[in-house]
Amino acid sequence: MDIKSKVSGIQHVGIPTNDMQKSIHFYKDLGFEVIWQTVNEQNGESVSFLRLGNLTMEIYENKQAVMKPGAIDHIALDVTDIDSIFSIMKSSGYQCLDEHVQFLPFWEHGVRFFTIIGPNKEKIEFCERKLSKEK
Repeated sequence: MDIKSKVSGIQHVGIPTNDMQKSIHFYKDLGFEVIWQTVNEQNGESVSFLRLGNLTMEIYENKQAVMKPGAIDHIALDVTDIDSIFSIMKSSGYQCLDEHVQFLPFWEHGVRFFTIIGPNKEKIEFCERKLSKEK
């Protein structure tokens, strides 16, 4: 399978914050709009998605932001057929941070995702946003 045929672009860029309201204010001043807010029940973190044009950023308040250059946590790619891509990543020897495809109840019907580590220790998240209630 050709992974390139299953990736449609950047889904979002993930940025941790120590102060959600300060981050939202900053990005709103740059022209971003808040398009989704929730709480990640798995770890109790407030999560906000902000969009400007075709760029979506996930800001999450984990109180562990390193506060130095290089602090972006991950880049997420929008994909179809997440299970096939996960299988390819595992069998090809990529360093996966997840034992299986994960699910979070973000957006209307949730998102399925997994994360790998890149050559510079960057995290690359593969996301498939569900279009219906099925998991």
